[in-house]
Amino acid sequence: MNLAQGKKALLSAVAAAALTVVGAASAMADVKPVTIRIAADLTGPPHPAGISMSYFKELVEKKMPGSEVRLFFAGSLYRIPEAVEAMTDGNLEMTWGQFGKTAAIDPYMNVVVGAQLLTTPGAIDSLDSFETYKFLVDRMSKVHDVHIFGSGHLSMYMGAGSGSRLISPDDFKGKKMRSMGPAENALLGAIGANPTTMAFGDVPPALQTGVIDGLLTSLGGFNSTKDQAPFFTIAGINGIVGDYYWIGASNSWWNKLDTEQQAILNGIIINEVLPFQKQINFCNDKRLVDKFETKDPSKPGIYIMNAAEAGAIKTAAGDATAKWIKSKTPDAADAWVDKFEMEAAAAVAANPIGSSKLEKTDCAAMAKWFTVYERYVKPKKK
Repeated sequence: MNLAQGKKALLSAVAAAALTVVGAASAMADVKPVTIRIAADLTGPPHPAGISMSYFKELVEKKMPGSEVRLFFAGSLYRIPEAVEAMTDGNLEMTWGQFGKTAAIDPYMNVVVGAQLLTTPGAIDSLDSFETYKFLVDRMSKVHDVHIFGSGHLSMYMGAGSGSRLISPDDFKGKKMRSMGPAENALLGAIGANPTTMAFGDVPPALQTGVIDGLLTSLGGFNSTKDQAPFFTIAGINGIVGDYYWIGASNSWWNKLDTEQQAILNGIIINEVLPFQKQINFCNDKRLVDKFETKDPSKPGIYIMNAAEAGAIKTAAGDATAKWIKSKTPDAADAWVDKFEMEAAAAVAANPIGSSKLEKTDCAAMAKWFTVYERYVKPKKK
């Protein structure tokens, strides 16, 4: 190829690239915009799920020009059971829900809830492959007209926060403890606490005024309540609480979208937001443990129980959660409770600590996202 031919080829390549960019921009401009209200019972950024919801908003409004995504945190629009009802009625587009909280409207959703079952990151990350999970997705569609895109991760280090250290079952006795859903009440009751189900938005004032003595929550929740409950105790991964997010939409709304709108939204959620949410959640756990961990249980901060301490909680709790779930669901659900326990044990065996791709996340690269809240919460300086 001579110099003239080389220049001609280069110009052709540049022209083709320019046409591709123009074509993509034109196609994007042709996509019909959407308006989405997404309800959640969690706090906004810097909570990792709050960051993920903000990321979803950013992607939708960028890829579907003219769209508006309105985020409602901490039950400000609907609590989770109310949100499911609103989606069933076609009065809400999307929800960032929790299985345990959803059980208030459909008890079957409790079958995947329970401490000390999915006890490795890889096991938690494999939840969407479980037959139990697929059964619940199918049920939510058939019974509630809600389409679930996938599951997300609550903190893997769910734990108990209070104004004093809670380690042994004796420490929990008589304590008024906030739980995230009724399934956690069974565990708390088994170790002697007085549980009460409470939305997270109500927790800080309840702690401040003494309505409750402590709470079960994620590390993201600890970060929001550490002034009121500075002693946070973890019994290993999912050692005290085991629950998971689901991200879903109203079928009546979803089915009104055209195929292009559905394809773009599905791609955003499945390929971008859910993987991002799992990574940001993992890194949030790591950064908070790195920042607040204490080896001295008499001092405030995040304390990770040793095997003997965690074992005492496990022994005291026994099978209280499974028994409670079976007592509150139709007989047909019993087999699903047992199946989930078997699937969880198999997933833990197949995904030991250190084997998951999630555990290899570059958290240094994710650090920038923990300041994303400044764009949504803090006022801009003039």
